[in-house]
Amino acid sequence: MIRSLALSFSIFATVCVAADISTNCPAAFRAYSVGTPLLDLLINPATKAVVDQDLPGFLSKMPPILVGATPPTLADVLTIKVMASEFMPIPKETLDKLDKDLAAVPVSHEAAVARCARYDQTPPELPKEIAHPAILVFSKSNGFKDVPSVDGAIAALKGMAERRRWNLQLIDNAAVFNAKDLKRFDAVIWNNVSGDVLTVGQREAFKSYIEKGGGFAAVHGSGGDPYVDWDWYADTLIGARFLSHPMNPQFQNAKLHVDDPKSPIVRNVQAEWTMQDEWYSFKTDPRKTGAHVLVTLDESTYNPMSGKLDLRMGDHPIAWTQCIGKGRSFYTAIGHKPESYTEPNTNKLIEQGIAWVLDSKKQSCQASQ
Repeated sequence: MIRSLALSFSIFATVCVAADISTNCPAAFRAYSVGTPLLDLLINPATKAVVDQDLPGFLSKMPPILVGATPPTLADVLTIKVMASEFMPIPKETLDKLDKDLAAVPVSHEAAVARCARYDQTPPELPKEIAHPAILVFSKSNGFKDVPSVDGAIAALKGMAERRRWNLQLIDNAAVFNAKDLKRFDAVIWNNVSGDVLTVGQREAFKSYIEKGGGFAAVHGSGGDPYVDWDWYADTLIGARFLSHPMNPQFQNAKLHVDDPKSPIVRNVQAEWTMQDEWYSFKTDPRKTGAHVLVTLDESTYNPMSGKLDLRMGDHPIAWTQCIGKGRSFYTAIGHKPESYTEPNTNKLIEQGIAWVLDSKKQSCQASQ
């Protein structure tokens, strides 16, 4: 009898914890470390005190743009580990001690709730009737949000929708990523989304939507975070891990080459063209993991350096497609400057990429088609 009561209480407690939406974000109770997003260290007085103790002056000397404690903020996509390896060297002994000291800080329920406060829980109210082809344009960011980039993309997407008779729903509430709402859309576009934005349940719903035949398209910042919490998103859906972009200068003219002229996504796109933008480099090559590369960047035509960091990839994909289960994925790293979305070749590339992912429910996916 006592054992039965104990089991019943255990099940009840588990259900209650699972139902606590205030702690349903992926990192809610994850132990602290030098690999924890800087934002999570800043919003907890105990972890912030540890950083101040082990790295005196580290936070106070940071530019405000890096240590903002209210999303959207770059602190959501940076970790001390990333900063130490790529931007500001920290002695290994110091980093190891900090890692150990952070791990000793318990993750209280209060801290978990604070961590999850930046995630959306209540779905937006959608129209009762949504005409097809229906596209969800998602523009939320907890990380870096460049409003001109977001607005430039939206303006271009509206023009494409008018030409193609697409029905766009512009939403920045991540709670729309649930099975009921997602099934109303033929494709989802991530418009310069930055930072971790989906709860555990929202991740599961989105992954299932794509694998069962949903279409996905993403531009620029949606694949440009130094720290990504969700491996499936970075390694499978996008297909490459961001490294950095030039900073001397940040925006440069560069030549682009169409890699597969037979693809309908680059139909009427010039075989070569030159434009100015912020050029991403990646730690991983999407071509090596099965992506079909559409456009590459000519590294000999710009300066691929960020300070002392060499950003050369050799083979440098800048736009590609993938098959994800029964679904389709299209990504282009072009698109920081608002003007990029009105550049004729880029505009055609994005429009035809979206048209390609919309076919995901009509025929089986072959990334090279």
